[in-house]
Amino acid sequence: MKLIGFAGWSGSGKTTLVEQVVGVLSARGLVVSLVKHAHHSFDIDHAGKDSWRHRQAGCREVLVSSAQRWSLTRELRGQPEATLDELLAHLGPCDLVLVEGFKRAQIPKIEVHRAVVSEPLLHPDDPNIIAVATDVDLVTPLPRLNINDPVKVADFIVDWMQG
Repeated sequence: MKLIGFAGWSGSGKTTLVEQVVGVLSARGLVVSLVKHAHHSFDIDHAGKDSWRHRQAGCREVLVSSAQRWSLTRELRGQPEATLDELLAHLGPCDLVLVEGFKRAQIPKIEVHRAVVSEPLLHPDDPNIIAVATDVDLVTPLPRLNINDPVKVADFIVDWMQG
């Protein structure tokens, strides 16, 4: 299983690019999984649903299953946030795991940067960044990928996987 991250500041377009790249890679027959970091409290459950009610009642984990999918929700209840390695251990077999967020993780990453984001670039201080997907004409020793061309970003990832 190969692993590559997409790192960038909020508003840089990570989610849009990752969504498009997943579509390209999946169409090529690759089995792709994703780990996404959220900086805020989030909930994939809905108030009033059985699984939500069970969590509210105190369940640490609730696993919901159907013929189409299953989902496991774990309440941390004061425990530390899971590490990337701990989260990866929960994934099934796949060809490639894309990691969105986790910008400080010690994994190969593509930096995502748009002109509208005023935050500083990450790659000058992060040796794990192997390319930059951007809409800016950057001067960088790293490969520069067009953020608006997910096919070329996918091509880069496939080449990297084979390297």
